[in-house]
Amino acid sequence: MSEHEIPAFLGVECSLQEKRWRLRSQDERLGLALSQRLDLPEIVGRVLAGRGVSLDEAEQYLSPTMRDMMPNPSSFKDMDKASSRIIKAVQNNEKIAVFGDYDVDGATSSGLLKRYFDLLGIPLLVYIPDRMKEGYGPNKPAFDHLKEQGINLVITVDCGIVSFDVMDHAKEIGLDVVIVDHHQAETRLPQAEAVINPKRHDESQEYTYLAAVGVAFLLCVAINRDLRNAGWFGDKPPPNLMTLLDLVALGTVCDVVPLKGLNRAFVTQGLKVMARRTNPGLVALSDVAGLDEMPGTYHLGYLLGPRVNAGGRVGRPEYGPQLLSSNNPEECQKLAGFLDDYNKERKEIEALVTDEALEKAEKASKAGDPVLVIDGEGWHPGVIGIVASRVKDAFKRPTVIIGMDGELGKGSGRSVPGVDLGAAVGAARHLGHIVAGGGHAMAAGLTIEKGQIDAFRRFLSERLSKDVDTAIQSASLGVDGALGVEGATVELINHLEMGGPYGAGNPEPRFVLSNVRIVTASIVGENHVRCIMTGSGNRGRLAGISFRSLETPLGDALISHKGASFHIAGHLRKNTWRGETSAQLLIEDAIRLS
Repeated sequence: MSEHEIPAFLGVECSLQEKRWRLRSQDERLGLALSQRLDLPEIVGRVLAGRGVSLDEAEQYLSPTMRDMMPNPSSFKDMDKASSRIIKAVQNNEKIAVFGDYDVDGATSSGLLKRYFDLLGIPLLVYIPDRMKEGYGPNKPAFDHLKEQGINLVITVDCGIVSFDVMDHAKEIGLDVVIVDHHQAETRLPQAEAVINPKRHDESQEYTYLAAVGVAFLLCVAINRDLRNAGWFGDKPPPNLMTLLDLVALGTVCDVVPLKGLNRAFVTQGLKVMARRTNPGLVALSDVAGLDEMPGTYHLGYLLGPRVNAGGRVGRPEYGPQLLSSNNPEECQKLAGFLDDYNKERKEIEALVTDEALEKAEKASKAGDPVLVIDGEGWHPGVIGIVASRVKDAFKRPTVIIGMDGELGKGSGRSVPGVDLGAAVGAARHLGHIVAGGGHAMAAGLTIEKGQIDAFRRFLSERLSKDVDTAIQSASLGVDGALGVEGATVELINHLEMGGPYGAGNPEPRFVLSNVRIVTASIVGENHVRCIMTGSGNRGRLAGISFRSLETPLGDALISHKGASFHIAGHLRKNTWRGETSAQLLIEDAIRLS
């Protein structure tokens, strides 16, 4: 089979993962035209066509630049107000604090502002709430504490857009607040000096895909410009904000926002900055994570991000921003070591909670619950989001995991495409089914009383059941084309990398290896399956690995292959071992043919 043919098996009704496979693009002519325009293999053109890239924008898509993509910061509502208030604080030597969320987006946003203010020579206090004691977002005791320390101005990042009572309290105690957020806004806005959020209802909606760190970067651009226009720098050049894009890239990738438009430029340029290893914190974090090659979105999302997150998950939320903003290599090595240890601890806690949650989810699934709302006493709030993702993947339906601590619980939810969980949680808050909560279409967080859980479960099931049924019926695996084993090469991967960075909104290319046989298969680690594949007529050899698939239909089929033929779907990745680089397939799904 030619690697450019559209194979008939892409229309199968059921794979081992119970999904229908579909081609991302049926437009062969556009794929061919793109490959000819860019002088790339035809299958790479098909990948670009599957992401909606037109002939006119193809060259810019492959080389996104800040110059082409950057909007005027002043086009955002309240941006000029925010810049003006912050500059006033700088000129009057007022004490300023940043209040950030404890996830990677919040940590990078806080670290970004700290590094920028350091470049200005202006002190900036960083405050990250304790997930266990304070929960998510601004709270009155924290603001009281900041006011007692003499803080005059607080900049919230990645939080604050629905903190109405807390912002009213800030007004009462004489604390000015600038809100920098990207979560869904309501029609009314909190009282604040300025509210910058691309999801404000009176915004253009053009940049709703930005992570909070991207919005924070635009704020720095505005401040830099306005300080320069005010002559604040004198004969000295203003700080080079491009040096901060490594943090913007990390937060953007880890918050799983769409990698399109300005975000593509942020991540593309940010990865280049990160490769120069100029941020001591990121250098130490990369070293402790074993990152010894050019960084990519995979490394940010699966190596660096979890370690930045780990401090907030186990009770030291300040370590992430402290690491990302420090210029002391010794301090950075120490902090990176702590975060690495915390990440190992997080994995152990996560495994225990996941096992218990999966057992309860099995019963709820058999009972026919369209949305899985699972609670457990003593489940650590720092891992419930990851556990929700694991359970959602296992049962293919929206999941909310609630860790109870007596009469009050913290919950985290993850959804499936086509089901807006964040809006449902927001509606539940308005109806009194939960104490607090909100989020995105694909993820949400909440606080709930024990006596509210049953009503909350019924509410989600009634509101979302039709959407869940539709999502389950239409569940599919998007693929970009078919390859023979011999066509899966390092050279092809190099060409495919030109279409990156890949992530949310720009999915990593997925291919089907058609009619392959498993030569050998073995279990590696605790639950991964590794195999060697060959094409029809024993043409070529390709290594493959299927992560966390042991004791699943996919993993069992690979292990007990008995010489059967398969169509196998997955992502191509480079594998470097002892100086030799080869291609391998990250196996995601398969169809057993015989």
